[in-house]
Amino acid sequence: MKDIIVQKFGGTSVADTDKIKNVAKAVIREKNLGHNVVVVVSAMGHTTDILMKLAGEITSKPSSRELDMLLSTGEGVSIALLAMALQEQGCDAVSMNAMQVGIITEKVHTKARILDIKTDKITKHLEEGKVVVIAGFQGITDDFEITTLGRGGSDTSAVALAGVLKAKRCDIYTDVEGVYTTDPRIVPCASKLAEISYDEMMELASGGANVLHPRAVETAMTHNTPVRVRSTFKLDDIGTLILGVDKMEIHKPVTGVALDRERIRIVVCDVQDNPGTAAILFDGLAKENISVDMIIQSYARKDLNTNDIAFTMEKADLDKAMQVLRNVKLELGYSRVFVDEKIAKISIVGAGMVGRPGIAAKMFRTLANLGINIKMIATSDIKISCLVDIEKADEAVSVLHSVFGLDSDEIADVKGDLPNV
Repeated sequence: MKDIIVQKFGGTSVADTDKIKNVAKAVIREKNLGHNVVVVVSAMGHTTDILMKLAGEITSKPSSRELDMLLSTGEGVSIALLAMALQEQGCDAVSMNAMQVGIITEKVHTKARILDIKTDKITKHLEEGKVVVIAGFQGITDDFEITTLGRGGSDTSAVALAGVLKAKRCDIYTDVEGVYTTDPRIVPCASKLAEISYDEMMELASGGANVLHPRAVETAMTHNTPVRVRSTFKLDDIGTLILGVDKMEIHKPVTGVALDRERIRIVVCDVQDNPGTAAILFDGLAKENISVDMIIQSYARKDLNTNDIAFTMEKADLDKAMQVLRNVKLELGYSRVFVDEKIAKISIVGAGMVGRPGIAAKMFRTLANLGINIKMIATSDIKISCLVDIEKADEAVSVLHSVFGLDSDEIADVKGDLPNV
């Protein structure tokens, strides 16, 4: 069988019927290169936001099951219209939702993870010469409950399909030309990267980059599937290739600077300093599907047998987290909870940081020279993240980008929703 290319088109790429017709041309162009093509699409434009607004007009606390039933309808419109557009342009195509394909997920609503994907029906259609258009973001449980994959779900769908189909490549199409060293709206001289490693992209994505969800990058890395981020509207631009670090030449210690404004910091004060206390807290958060990022436990106050536990998480999960804290208050024995919403996480990332001393010191010194106080720090082999006041975030990103030699001589020409690092 011919090589398979998986193409993914986001909401901005299929926002109206003219754009859907343009996407059909991009699909046919790839098929004419001699490839079998599987296409994954998101809901049109701001459809998901509109559906969420409708739910909010009915109830302030919609059940997660019914929310999945509602939100999963958006992609059904996109796949049918794109299949029609392809057929109209002389290309045989068939649309399929998650149930028809067999995209099996865990039994979790709104943030499900893919467990298995059936490939027999897809393969049959490809052997018949058809383009297969598949709904992203959707899944089903083994007892046929509809689920959704959460933020970045269509990217995860596309990369997972590319993995199980052993595709040659997964192309993520958007409305800019690739992955940038930082957000060009903050730093106009940000550079477009020709390539970036899975590890770097994973850290940048978890640091706030919008180009790919960390789960999509993780899936690509697991299957060793090359991923290319490219423009729907500039098909001759090859974009940015994401691949294994062993295939890259590393020239700089830092590849990019990421900014995440969607974090909040929670400090649980005067927690009892006993074995298992932290486990009680984070088990409770995990049961509510709340992902925790940076964690710091303060030095124990021996005279009071207490300490403070601070952590960061997504703003959207605040209400659920506060309910968890209320539920475990007696077990933790804390005195109060402090919530800081006016923070941002800044991260520098680079595979070249490994074995190079002084990178952290340079970052901290740069922030100090700007008069920026660091509230929390987290590190990995290839990432250093700092929590700072949100009003200082843009300035910090701009200066760090320059200090680590990432500025380009050219001004980035970008429009729309930026998939930046």
